[in-house]
Amino acid sequence: MSARRMERINEFIKREICFLLQRETKDPRIGFVTVLSCSVTPDLTEARIYISVLGTKKQKADTMAGLDSAAPFMRSQLGKHIALRYTPKVTFFLDETEEKAARIEELLEKIKNP
Repeated sequence: MSARRMERINEFIKREICFLLQRETKDPRIGFVTVLSCSVTPDLTEARIYISVLGTKKQKADTMAGLDSAAPFMRSQLGKHIALRYTPKVTFFLDETEEKAARIEELLEKIKNP
C-alpha cells in the first residue's frame, strides 16, 4: 500500500474520531481529550489513536476507561463512513510526551538557574 494512501487513511480516521468524541460520545467519564495522531497498522486491522487528556491521574484513568468502553461504538461508526474492506479495531493510547517534555524543561531550567 502506498505511503500517501496510509497517510490519508490515518488523517480520515483521526478526523472521524475527533468528530465522534465531540458530538456522539455521551460517556460522562470522558473528559477533555485531544486527539494527537492516528496510526493504522499496514494490514488495516488496527487503528492506534494517541490522545492527550487534561486533568489529574484519576481523571485520566477514568477517561481512558470511558474511551475503552466507547471503542466498539466508534469502530461501528467508522465502518459506516470509511470505504475499506475491513473496519480497523480502535485502540486508545495515552500520550504523555508533552508532560515529560515540560518536566525535562523544568529540570533544565533549575540547572541553568540554581
